[in-house]
Amino acid sequence: MILKSFIISACILISMLQPFEGYSQGCVAIRGSGGASCSLTGTSDSTGWLINVNNRYFKSYRHYVGKKEQHERTENGTEVINHTFNTDILVQRQLNRSWAVAIVIPVISNSRSSLYEHGGNAAGPGARHSTHSFGLGDVRFIAFKWLRDPITASRWNVQAGLGIKLPTGDYRYQDYFHRNDSLQVLGPVDQSIQLGDGGTGISAELNAFYRFTERISAYANVFYLVNPREQNGVSTARGGVPTAAQLAYGSNVMSVPDQYMLRAGFNVAMNRFSFSAGARKECIPATDLIGGSNGFRRPGYIVTIEPGMTFQVRQLTLYALLPVALVKNRTQSVPDRIRTQKTGIYAHGDAAFADYALNAGAVIRF
Repeated sequence: MILKSFIISACILISMLQPFEGYSQGCVAIRGSGGASCSLTGTSDSTGWLINVNNRYFKSYRHYVGKKEQHERTENGTEVINHTFNTDILVQRQLNRSWAVAIVIPVISNSRSSLYEHGGNAAGPGARHSTHSFGLGDVRFIAFKWLRDPITASRWNVQAGLGIKLPTGDYRYQDYFHRNDSLQVLGPVDQSIQLGDGGTGISAELNAFYRFTERISAYANVFYLVNPREQNGVSTARGGVPTAAQLAYGSNVMSVPDQYMLRAGFNVAMNRFSFSAGARKECIPATDLIGGSNGFRRPGYIVTIEPGMTFQVRQLTLYALLPVALVKNRTQSVPDRIRTQKTGIYAHGDAAFADYALNAGAVIRF
């Protein structure tokens, strides 16, 4: 029972162990699993290894300004469509019953279909083309510690984590943009499908559980990634020349923003299965905790309900979660605010969100 509890509770951490990869949902930065929730809790006295392979897919295409959906984008066929597939490989070493260290290695495959980046929204359906990116994302190293003795504190506990995110993902990834039938221009792809952000970041997290009975428990996760670097120097002109407006308001280069995630919910264990239901908020804030906040970013947040299921047999745990969007909000960015102040006309950019994401993976301990 202790070993089974450890395996499933370790999955709590996977919700937090995601590198920053960009903003394919318009504002949602955390693209990894969401992980399996803590349906059982506890740990093991022994040291050992744990490997999690998580896959996440979503399609973003619904455009929002604030909380208002821009229905005309899909009606007119001018919406931007992003397909994002991430595989996050987490390798964790349990040092003792309180301490663990881990590395998260993301492999990312993105595609982005649009009109405005190529022939233009007025050019008709024939002007729609796609750009792509594939490769290694930003790797993270993390150390974890249970704040109470995991053996004696079997009813509730809190785990703290501190990590560093390295700029291993290519944040200058390029592809071809179609200006017309005969002209293609090579340039950096949109920020939403870049493989990395170009900054070194510090992550902090808390993972907690409370056990009501042997079968029913609650969980909560808090994660924040601090990115001190303000901008990474990558042009947003897609192989062209920045406009005067972009230069004036600071949106001509890509920002390196902070990000955070909050999760909470309940689990019910039934033999080898565990079923969870909770809520999640993922956010890119408009301003960072440390450093400047100018440069191009699509800040905002998405709130989802998150049903999930895990199945455990011996050393293997399989899980699947389906976060479904309740609230989508593209907030005003710093360049939006600068433009509003300089022109006296309210400015507020848009972002495309997904209706849901599919997270599925496997955890094995040995």
